[in-house]
Amino acid sequence: MCPTKNISSLLAFPSSPQRQLLYFGLFFVTYTLTLTGNAVIACAVRADRCLHTPMYILLGNFSLLEICYVTSTMSNMLANFLSTSKSISFVSCFRQFYFFSFGYDEGFFLCFMAFDRYLAICRPLHYPRIMTQQLCTGLVVFGWSCGFILFLTPFILISRLPHCGPNIINHFVCDPVPLMMLSCAEDTTTQLFTLPSMLSMIGTFLFILCSYALVILAVVRMPTAAGKRKAFSTCASHLAMVFLFFGSTMLIYVSPGSRHPVEVQKIITLFYSVITPLCNPLIYSLRNKEMKATLRRVFGTEILFIKQKSNIVAI
Repeated sequence: MCPTKNISSLLAFPSSPQRQLLYFGLFFVTYTLTLTGNAVIACAVRADRCLHTPMYILLGNFSLLEICYVTSTMSNMLANFLSTSKSISFVSCFRQFYFFSFGYDEGFFLCFMAFDRYLAICRPLHYPRIMTQQLCTGLVVFGWSCGFILFLTPFILISRLPHCGPNIINHFVCDPVPLMMLSCAEDTTTQLFTLPSMLSMIGTFLFILCSYALVILAVVRMPTAAGKRKAFSTCASHLAMVFLFFGSTMLIYVSPGSRHPVEVQKIITLFYSVITPLCNPLIYSLRNKEMKATLRRVFGTEILFIKQKSNIVAI
């Protein structure tokens, strides 16, 4: 049967119109908070020259990445809640699928940030020599581009599968697993598309764990109890987010053939596509004293400038 490239339906969370409006309000608030938190951090890093160091450059790019990542998912999902047809074109669905690769870029940036913390804590004397501006720039470029490169092969393979109808996707995002479930042909080659993605995901996850394990060992040797508590608190919060992100993504992508129930797939996808982008600004940046001081300085100055300007206009 010839593959169809017609309009598909993205069901998201089927329910009554009243509940759809409730979902819209809940996810709209979540989306707004995510955009605001990450945009504030990116603007602070950009505005304050004191934060033009590898650690904060990675944080700023990570925040920009989170904005792109959550927008690739939630913009269409919010429109879907207000729609009665729930329709999405084949091209739009696969466009969203491809830009969902920002999630892989997020994993690489988490890896780079763990490596930066390892160097700063375990190799402080060698840190300026290793983490140079050139290396930091190379990591940023690699982090932004690698997801698109890794996702190119599965994008081509899945887009060429025959989708024979009714082309109804019982999900809120055009994810690889529900897209493969639409196919009327069992293509084992396509099911193996996760191999490079799986290896990169597991590799970055193990690298992060090893980095933080070495950091914790260095923290244990610290002479002061206050320093140990502060370092352990930071590592624990970072590792919590790492486990949340990588744990949920590996449940979906490492074994796509396991066919998790649809509702379970939706809940797991919510964790890594909605919850982690919302929490990451709090975990990685807003708990940082230097970042909070910069936010007070930068945005406090802007508020003061706006007040002075309004007073001049009033006079």
